[in-house]
Amino acid sequence: MLASIFIYGGINALRQAEGHAEAAKPVLDKVGEQQDKLPDALPTDPVSLVKIDAGVKIAAGTLFAFGKFPRLSALALVGSLVPTTVAGHPFWEAKDPQQKQEQLIHLLKNAGLAGGLLIAAADTEGKPSLGWRARRAAEKASKQAQKATEKASKQAHKASKQIQSTAASARDVLPV
Repeated sequence: MLASIFIYGGINALRQAEGHAEAAKPVLDKVGEQQDKLPDALPTDPVSLVKIDAGVKIAAGTLFAFGKFPRLSALALVGSLVPTTVAGHPFWEAKDPQQKQEQLIHLLKNAGLAGGLLIAAADTEGKPSLGWRARRAAEKASKQAQKATEKASKQAHKASKQIQSTAASARDVLPV
């Protein structure tokens, strides 16, 4: 269900790329000042960026909906949601109080979606986290090493007793 809004939004952005590009243009113009620092292979025209963003939304949303790479797809959707929210819902620029309220509501909705995606990105599906598994493996290895050390110590003590016993027997048998 969470993925549906991204898939729909991505399809809508592909169908109306020019309109979405026009809405994103003010933000892209501000970022455009840093354009000389970007790699040459990265497209900078608004229509291409909107299409790339739409592709990310469709692909990551579909993967997320089918439960394939859910953590990675959730992070990709968050990465796509942030610039979309900043470009699409600049409530701070609205002059009309009604429009300002609407844009703020959309921004807060997107913040809620981002929160849900971040929870999904951190979810291990009931499996312990990598850190927990690493600590547990270290504890297990430590216990096994301790047991091996204790066993080796007992065997060394037993061997020492056998050597002492053999030496005592040899002294009794051999003339001194």
